[in-house]
Amino acid sequence: MKIAQIAPLCEAVPPKLYGGTERVVAHLCNELVNLGHDVTLFAAADSNTRARLVPVREQSIRLDSARTSELAAHLTMLDQVQQRAAEFDVLHFHLDMLHFALFEPLAAKTVTTLHGRLDLKDLPPLYRRYDRFGLVSISNKQREPLADAHWLATVGHGLPLDDYPFTARPSDDYLAFLGRISPEKQPTVAIDLAMAAGVPLKIAAKVDRADLVYFETVVKPKLSAPVVDFVGEIDDAHKAAFLGNARALLFPVDWPEPFGLVMIEAMACGTPVIAWDCGSVPEIVDEGRTGFIVSSEKQALAAIGRVAQLDRRSIRTTFEQRFGAPTMARAYLNVYERLLAA
Repeated sequence: MKIAQIAPLCEAVPPKLYGGTERVVAHLCNELVNLGHDVTLFAAADSNTRARLVPVREQSIRLDSARTSELAAHLTMLDQVQQRAAEFDVLHFHLDMLHFALFEPLAAKTVTTLHGRLDLKDLPPLYRRYDRFGLVSISNKQREPLADAHWLATVGHGLPLDDYPFTARPSDDYLAFLGRISPEKQPTVAIDLAMAAGVPLKIAAKVDRADLVYFETVVKPKLSAPVVDFVGEIDDAHKAAFLGNARALLFPVDWPEPFGLVMIEAMACGTPVIAWDCGSVPEIVDEGRTGFIVSSEKQALAAIGRVAQLDRRSIRTTFEQRFGAPTMARAYLNVYERLLAA
């Protein structure tokens, strides 16, 4: 099968540092190639892929020091995809709705994975208007605000089995917070929990410009607590050790999380997850097996004391069965095959 994957240009594929969508696209491309398919990736030139790369711009936008226009860059990419569309059996977009107007005549050969939150006021009329585009959700919870949209399937994210080695016995004892500093991620709750439990907390997190005031005024004053170690943003080379040597991953989200890639990254290392009951969390965490789902700081504090009871090998096995890249790739191939059959 000839498959085009169209990725956002904000990050390299996979990202050099923090980033979710582009990381998933990278794993999907590589696994589809492993399964014998002809894959072409439209992405930034600093991407690294086993697919055939079409470098749309010389560098991913976030790492470009020049003044940029995301819209102009993505429209340039869509023009290139449009010119070559006849070469492919399937066009798989990861750009939300940006391509709809340009590709409406080709909607029947497209798949669009929605990676973000969908509880936004302006989305329902747009997805009703462009209902010929088949959509893939990354969790069942994600699709609820657009329940009547043209859903083809729900396909959870997957990771390469060898990229995150299993850690049977952590060499340290700390709680981990990995991701992005923002109010909806609630890093301050993670800090309060670590202080209450008397367990060290390591925070490996990106601070976006949009969240800089929040970081400076709300989070930074708490970083002086003796149990807190603010590591900053880390790359993939350090992520497995960071997660694998933790007692547990804290995931105190307070928003309709569409998936939460860091949860399965922790599971891949055998590390249990303590996550708030928001968004997709109940679809990712197997209560009492791969972690604990909580609704309050009191429950989370109790869970910190119970995670040692969980079998880290069992957590890794569950990850391999549910969230390996081969599982994700086969699920998407099923979507492509049904699309072509129709």
